[in-house]
Amino acid sequence: MSGESSETGRGLSRIEGLSDAVFSVAITLLVLDLKVPHLDDVSASALWQALLRSWPAYVALLASFIQVLIMWANHHGILRHMRGVDPSFTFANGFLLLLVILVPFPTALVSSYLTTPAANVACAVYAGTYVLINIAYNLLWYAATRGRRLLRPHVDEAAVRRIRNRYLAGFPAYLSAVGLAFVRPWMSLALCAGLYVLWLRMGAVHHEAITRTTPS
Repeated sequence: MSGESSETGRGLSRIEGLSDAVFSVAITLLVLDLKVPHLDDVSASALWQALLRSWPAYVALLASFIQVLIMWANHHGILRHMRGVDPSFTFANGFLLLLVILVPFPTALVSSYLTTPAANVACAVYAGTYVLINIAYNLLWYAATRGRRLLRPHVDEAAVRRIRNRYLAGFPAYLSAVGLAFVRPWMSLALCAGLYVLWLRMGAVHHEAITRTTPS
């Protein structure tokens, strides 16, 4: 029994290690969209103007960095409820990591096209990426809690339902952001940013569930 417990613990540690590495790579890749301006007329004022014109890249970098950081914190919160992994969780986690690695791409689209007539498409792709990420988190939580086989024994059903309902609430919100992108691109980005509050609170929900259900 102890050998089986040790093996499942190693599986969870390997999942956590791989996931942390992917999240760190995704955060690092975000900065690659920042480019040093190339000037025809090299002067201090021209460089300042070129830097100021690049403000969409700074906004997109900051927004996506915060989002990936929150996603990592929530992923860590899920793992803290678990005592092992199985193939369904492993593949659900792999799907999430694929999407995490893709985050720099819609970030680059927004930074390049936010001030152009193509802003609606760029913002729709950005919001659509988070629709898929939300689906991935729902699948991950379902895989973690199905039949309670992977959960620590002291995680109660009330906590499981509360976390599940929070993840489900993100789906229609991100879908709305996709639709809004074709009408008001800026409002689409604002809605995505507003959802940070929900996911920040989700980290607190995970922590609260852990502290309440861990025996003294």
